[in-house]
Amino acid sequence: MPGMNRSFRKMHGLGNDFVVFDARAEPLALTTPQVRGLADRNTGIGCDQLIVIEPSATATAFMRIYNADGGEVEACGNAARCVATMLGAHATIDSAGGLLSADADASRATVLYPPPRFGWDEIPLAYAMDTRSMPVAWHYDGGELADPLAVNVGNPHVIFFVADTDAVPLDIIGPEIELDPLFPERINVNVATIMSRSHIRLRVWERGVGLTRACGTGACATAIAAMRRGLTERRVTVDLPGGALTIEWLADNHIAMSGPAATAFTGEVDLAQFG
Repeated sequence: MPGMNRSFRKMHGLGNDFVVFDARAEPLALTTPQVRGLADRNTGIGCDQLIVIEPSATATAFMRIYNADGGEVEACGNAARCVATMLGAHATIDSAGGLLSADADASRATVLYPPPRFGWDEIPLAYAMDTRSMPVAWHYDGGELADPLAVNVGNPHVIFFVADTDAVPLDIIGPEIELDPLFPERINVNVATIMSRSHIRLRVWERGVGLTRACGTGACATAIAAMRRGLTERRVTVDLPGGALTIEWLADNHIAMSGPAATAFTGEVDLAQFG
C-alpha cells in the first residue's frame, strides 16, 4: 500500500526502549494491532513503548505514548528524556499525564514533572484509604508484599519497600497486583530497597509491558514514596537494572528526573505490514 512507509528512531533510556515516530509534519494515526505488531520483538521492531511526537498549540510538542500491548498511557519518564534530546536544549512536552519541561543535550536530559498526587481518587483506587500506608497485602510463595504506598506522577504507581528487591518474584506477583480490582485503571508495581538516605534500588513491573530494565516514572514515584515516609533525603539516586537516575523533590513540589537517553538506530518501516 503506497504512502505507508514511515521513518522511525529506535531509542532507549537505561534499556527501557522505544520506537519513536515524529508526526509533527505528517500526521500518524496508529491502530492497536499496528502498535502491538511494531512492538513485537520477534516479528516487529521491538520496544517497551511506542511514541508518537505530535504538534502542540501550547508546548514544543505533544508526546503520545502506547504500551507494547497497544494501550495508550499517560506518562513515561524515560521516553520523555528521549524525546527531549530530539527536541533540543530546552523544550516543553505536553502529554496525557500533564505538561513537562526539559533541558537536554545529545545524550542526557533533565525532565521537570508536575507535583505528585496522593489522593485515593487521584491514583485512582477503587475505594478510599490512606495512600501513605495502604492496609493491603499480596502473598506469594515464600513471602508477601504489604503496607505499600500509592503515588500518581502522571500515571499510577504502587510502591513496596522490602529488604531485598531481588528476592521478590516480581514476574509472578507483578501481574496479579497490576490487575487487582483495587486499581480500576491497572497499576505499575514498584519493589524497592532503601540502601541509604540517598540511594534506592528498584525493580518495576510496568502495566501493559511487564518487567522492564528501567521506568522513569517508577523511579520518581518510588523516590517520592520514600521521601514521604521519611526514609530518604529529597534528592536520591535510584538504581534500576538498566542503570541509575537522579530524582529530586523540589521545594516547589515539582519532581526533577535526570538521566541518559540514546538513539540505537534509525530506519523506515512499512506500516501496512502491521495491520
